[in-house]
Amino acid sequence: MTLFLDIVSTAAILFIVAAGLLAIFGVLKIINFAHGAWLTIGAYCAVVVSGFGLNPWLAIPFAFLVGAILGGVAERFIVRPLYRRPLDAILATWGLGIVIGQLITLWFGRDVQFTPALLPGTFDLFGTGYSAYRLFAIVAAIGLGLGFTLLLDGTRLGLSARAVIMNETLARGLGIDTEKVRLATFMIGTGLAALAGVLLAPLTSVDPNMGVAWLTGAFMLVMVAGSSFAALAAACLIFGAAQVLVSTYFSPILGGITVAVLCAITLRIRPKGFARA
Repeated sequence: MTLFLDIVSTAAILFIVAAGLLAIFGVLKIINFAHGAWLTIGAYCAVVVSGFGLNPWLAIPFAFLVGAILGGVAERFIVRPLYRRPLDAILATWGLGIVIGQLITLWFGRDVQFTPALLPGTFDLFGTGYSAYRLFAIVAAIGLGLGFTLLLDGTRLGLSARAVIMNETLARGLGIDTEKVRLATFMIGTGLAALAGVLLAPLTSVDPNMGVAWLTGAFMLVMVAGSSFAALAAACLIFGAAQVLVSTYFSPILGGITVAVLCAITLRIRPKGFARA
């Protein structure tokens, strides 16, 4: 049972980390290589909330708000002029991530910091004691997936985003303000990245470069998933299970590269990944 819960909770954490990146890629068709920096911003939002002695749950809305606002500024002044130059956009977001990391270092220093778990202790599940916080991560991932489904299917923004994904030129011809859709999508994606940083903070140490370690895996998972959140969930579950099994029975070091290696093999065999042909 513990191994099964490890697999599911690892898949949930991977999904939470990669969801914001996929939201941006699905609509804007660019990879936000500053995604790791936004994870770090979220983690430091948790550090700030903890430092002021506030309820640690307040870090979730605070990080989302900070991430979304900074994402809106970045989209308007850095990303928007580069939509028709995707390679330049990748380089620009990569450079932005480096700048954000340096600014965080100047403000908070290089010291490793820690934040308390939102749900401390263990929970007895079918006779097995398991981390309450990792169980919460599973629930959070499910809630995030359902939230995106409702957003895409039940709101005007979601329907507009789907139209832009399918055919941006036609969507513009139908009167959809694609610039506002792009801005809103980028803000949601970066807000989710910061939120993911808050949720990651209790599971790892917080430092100015913590997001870099998660960027490669998230990037590879998005490449396999295409623009589908269902495909992303499947990829996280399959490759997350492989990571846990390799880490448990072989080596944690090998487990750390399992997701990236398997995603690369999948893309070599099936260039479209898990996306429908």
